[in-house]
Amino acid sequence: MNVMNSTLLGLLAIAVYLAAVVALWRSLRADYNTRRVCRGCLVPGWIAAILHGLVLSGTFGATAGFDFSFLSALSAVAWIIVAIVLMAAWFKPVDKLGLVVFPLTAFILLLKLSMPESAHPVRTHAWPMVVHILSSMLSYGFLNIAAIQAILLALQDHGLRSHHTRWVVIRSLPPLQTMENLLFQLIAAGFVLLTLSLGTGFLFLENLFAQHLVHKTVLSLLAWLVFAMLLAGRMRYGWRGQVAIRWTLSGFIALMLAYFGTKMVLEWILKRT
Repeated sequence: MNVMNSTLLGLLAIAVYLAAVVALWRSLRADYNTRRVCRGCLVPGWIAAILHGLVLSGTFGATAGFDFSFLSALSAVAWIIVAIVLMAAWFKPVDKLGLVVFPLTAFILLLKLSMPESAHPVRTHAWPMVVHILSSMLSYGFLNIAAIQAILLALQDHGLRSHHTRWVVIRSLPPLQTMENLLFQLIAAGFVLLTLSLGTGFLFLENLFAQHLVHKTVLSLLAWLVFAMLLAGRMRYGWRGQVAIRWTLSGFIALMLAYFGTKMVLEWILKRT
């Protein structure tokens, strides 16, 4: 796929992501007293995800391997997050997450299209590396969604406490207990994948504490510890509400800095791969 075709597909994907946001918002405005999942509103999201996937596949072909440069990796993770939300929406009431995920993904894709960067392809096909990369991306995807879920939960909790339940988004959300259960299901899935990512990293990668990787490793371990303590606190002490929200956001911030904060500093500031 040449650069022009990839750009056109990317711009089309951005437009359809935004159309999906409009469809979701209209569903809230038209029928905000119900809490059912608007699956029809997610059709533009599926179309946008397919177009976005084609853009990513073109990147694979152009670099003869996965391009692990900052914006390419960020775009791929955003696509994974979209895919998780779309698939989960068939079974769980998480369609409202699209109001955050779709425009954010469109913005990331726009950055990728408008800011060319040097490719950093990963050409290895060894299964430990493949498992490590996939588990890392999936864990970030699930825990990113958990962070968005925590923010919605915080808004819902605040609205209920202050009696501001007339907000359209809040009235469309599932009951508070259902939202909390969804949050911990997402955290548990992300934690298992993060454990797999760290485990394969320590077993199969060399120099995990090398100078250019030490910050990523330490922050990833810190995020793992935060989520481990949160899940333990949930099981032993029944942690919920504001406590769960604060721990979730703290763990995600550490993970975000580990995955993309250090990468941005290395590539954009220090000009290193």
